[in-house]
Amino acid sequence: MKAVLRRGLLLAPSTAIFLGVFLVPAGFFLVVSFWRVRAYRLRPDATFNNYSAVLTEYWQPLAFTLGIALVIAVVTTALAYAYAYFCRFRAGRFGMAFVFIAVITLFGGYLTKIYMWKTILGSSGILNSALAALGLTDQPVTLFLFNPLAVVITLVHYTLPLAILPAYGALRGVRDVDLEAARDIGAGPWRAFYDIVLPQTRLGLLSAFSLTFLFAAGDYVTPTLVGGPHTSMIGLFIQSQFGHRVNAPMGAAMSFTMVAGCLVTIALFALILRRMTRAVP
Repeated sequence: MKAVLRRGLLLAPSTAIFLGVFLVPAGFFLVVSFWRVRAYRLRPDATFNNYSAVLTEYWQPLAFTLGIALVIAVVTTALAYAYAYFCRFRAGRFGMAFVFIAVITLFGGYLTKIYMWKTILGSSGILNSALAALGLTDQPVTLFLFNPLAVVITLVHYTLPLAILPAYGALRGVRDVDLEAARDIGAGPWRAFYDIVLPQTRLGLLSAFSLTFLFAAGDYVTPTLVGGPHTSMIGLFIQSQFGHRVNAPMGAAMSFTMVAGCLVTIALFALILRRMTRAVP
């Protein structure tokens, strides 16, 4: 009994922070999402009209956001896993150094990386300058910037270090003796990877995917700066509802609809990943 009480007291500060900073505000906005706005004032009227409007009027940016976030998450997770695999099994004693190099790039800043790619992909950026120097074009190419591809490149570059950490942490848990035993009984590199490495790192893959997917789905700064008018993600509409239109119920309904879509996507990815891998006995 004393041990349980002591454990409860130790968890009390973190639990209070979680409730006060995350759960209570989220619960409040969930309630607000069923309200109305009349004459710029909140009216506590229970209605599903906000969610109905989201699914009928904003389904296109919602689907586009989930789609582009899925592309970003899959590409980033694959690159992060390959990089972490190299650091764990191929880099030898320099593995931690490569991980440190990847992680330290986070200190470059979010907006700094966005403006960096905006400069690189812009009409006077490195790509256009190289094409002009090679004589391949006599005027700047505008296809590199203000499109979904620019958003994908920018967010993959930024979220890659975030995905490397859980992937490398999971790969660190794979014991070398298990791989050596697999080789001794005749397993090839791919068979050893599929039967030993991949099942043991499934949670790391899921964590990397979830982290990058949620970040990309909730971002609205990158689409604004490098995406252009044809890359309208749902975050822009949510920001507009809370900011310009002063319609918190609609903004909250958009947010929770997006959260539901993200949870369903992550659950489907986890199910696919589980079926692709076999559990280690």
